[in-house]
Amino acid sequence: MSDRLSIVCVSGTHEKLQMAAMFASVAAASGSEVSVFFSMNALSYFIRGNDAQAPNEGAVGELMASKGAPPFRQLFGHAVELGDAKLFPCSMAMDVLGVDKNDLVESMGPPMGLTKFLSDMAGGHVLTF
Repeated sequence: MSDRLSIVCVSGTHEKLQMAAMFASVAAASGSEVSVFFSMNALSYFIRGNDAQAPNEGAVGELMASKGAPPFRQLFGHAVELGDAKLFPCSMAMDVLGVDKNDLVESMGPPMGLTKFLSDMAGGHVLTF
C-alpha cells in the first residue's frame, strides 16, 4: 500500500473542502506524503484577504460551524505544519482568476499544471473533492 495521498480540490463548498482538509491533515500527521491540488472554485478560498465562507451544501455544513469544527483553512495549514503535506495552486485557475503566486496564502507551494500533478501522483492514492 502506498503512503502517498494526492487530493484534488475543485469544489467551493464547505463540506467538500472540510472533508479534503480532514483527509490531508490526518494523513500528513500519520506520516503519509500528501499533495493537494487546488483548482476551479476551491482556489479562491486561498487568496490572501478572502475571508468568505464557503457555502454549505446541507445541514452538516451548518452544524460543523456551530459545533466548533476546525475550519478547512486551518486544517490545511496544520497538514503543512505537522506533516509532509504540500499545497499546490493550479496554474490555469490562477490565470483565469487573475491571481499571482504572491496573492495566495503562505502555505501554498509553487503553481503547478495539471500534467505535472498527474505525473507526480502516479502510484499513490487519489481523492477528488
